[in-house]
Amino acid sequence: MKSVLVVCIGNICRSPMGEALIAAALPELEVTSAGVGALVGQPADPLARQLMAERGLDIESHRARQLTNLMCQRADLILAMDEEQRLHISQRHPLTRGKLFRLGEMARVDIPDPYRLGRPAFEQALQLIDVGANEWADRIKKLS
Repeated sequence: MKSVLVVCIGNICRSPMGEALIAAALPELEVTSAGVGALVGQPADPLARQLMAERGLDIESHRARQLTNLMCQRADLILAMDEEQRLHISQRHPLTRGKLFRLGEMARVDIPDPYRLGRPAFEQALQLIDVGANEWADRIKKLS
């Protein structure tokens, strides 16, 4: 495995945090993120940037990108935030079969969107993202 793509809706809250956590756990991999309805060119949400900075991770240079067929083709693993996104991606990008899962797949949880809901919602989402990122990182390390 060489690359992981983390996907949410706007690519400014959940997926940049997931990208940063997975990249920190698996520095040898290329880890990127995108959105199914990306706010293209926008930086990560200020709360996402703050929470990542509190963990020593810098996502200040992040800019939102729209999910494309090429991104889906290049990624070895694609992680969506919830079942609805997973289905949306699989329908629009059929080449994702067999490599598209939820970030919270192993815990069987969806990660709710914290956009415009304040710090407690971001902290809750980050807690779930952290668990999922660690579980996927452990699984990927075992495959290497």
